[in-house]
Amino acid sequence: MQQRNTRNTQGGDRGGRDDGLAEVTVHINRNCKVVKGGKRFSFSALVVVGDRAGRAGVGFAKANDVPSAVDKANKEARKNMFTIPMVGTTIPHKVRGRFGAGHIVILPAPPGTGVIAGAVARAVLTTAGVGDVLTKSFGSGNPVNLIKATLDALHQLRTREQVEALRGVTLPS
Repeated sequence: MQQRNTRNTQGGDRGGRDDGLAEVTVHINRNCKVVKGGKRFSFSALVVVGDRAGRAGVGFAKANDVPSAVDKANKEARKNMFTIPMVGTTIPHKVRGRFGAGHIVILPAPPGTGVIAGAVARAVLTTAGVGDVLTKSFGSGNPVNLIKATLDALHQLRTREQVEALRGVTLPS
């Protein structure tokens, strides 16, 4: 897993962006097709982008070389950014996400706990700015399925105020 913060890069940022977003390349997959003249390689990249203040996005792209795949995934991640509701440095409530055979449970944690998660879920949570959370993944360890399961879980999060507005009532403390 390669982490890149666009604020601190010195000439190595291929996109020329200076928007303060942290980028993490979670997984790069190599695919090989055997053709008449030999082997033809292609690559896919899974990238997470976040502002460390409650927003994150994930991008997945394919190309014939790694830098192009990472750049395309980075652009897709920036297009797909969403806001994660937080209470302090943690999430508002326990949530479960699933995609395919990948399942994940994300639990709020008291301050000082840190991000206790696998590499894939950690990439999304830390780039989003979640500081204290516990996670457990079940089933498939495929990074693409786990990222999508984590996104499914994070999209289910609601703050107390959002739930009260949706229901039209005031919840007891």
